[in-house]
Amino acid sequence: MFTVETVVASAVVYLLMLIAAHMHKHRMIHVPAMSFVMLFDLLMPVYLYMNRDWKERLIDGGEIFSFLIWMHVGLVLTLYALYAIQIAEGRKLLRGDQSGREAHKMQARGIMAARFIVILTGAFLYEPEKPVM
Repeated sequence: MFTVETVVASAVVYLLMLIAAHMHKHRMIHVPAMSFVMLFDLLMPVYLYMNRDWKERLIDGGEIFSFLIWMHVGLVLTLYALYAIQIAEGRKLLRGDQSGREAHKMQARGIMAARFIVILTGAFLYEPEKPVM
């Protein structure tokens, strides 16, 4: 279902996220970098859907009942929910309302942990393509 390229790309974008999180005081770097990370995470399932044979692996292969698949999907949905909350808190900060600073910081930690586990479960789901004979 996942290719090694998608796992490597996700890991590289995770490093970008860590660097941007460390540079939180430099808004001209932090905001665009984090926006890119979120956009990447939103578009990755679209890319995978368009480039892999989901029916073969999930339905024909029976992996639709795999705990790892459902854990991965649940974590991705959790990550999206955290992103929505993080965007709301970040917009408050950009408007000058400092009341959400601590919440933004704590959500960032949750996002980093959830995204790491999403990448890890995605790596576990990696399956080399079978050669056609």
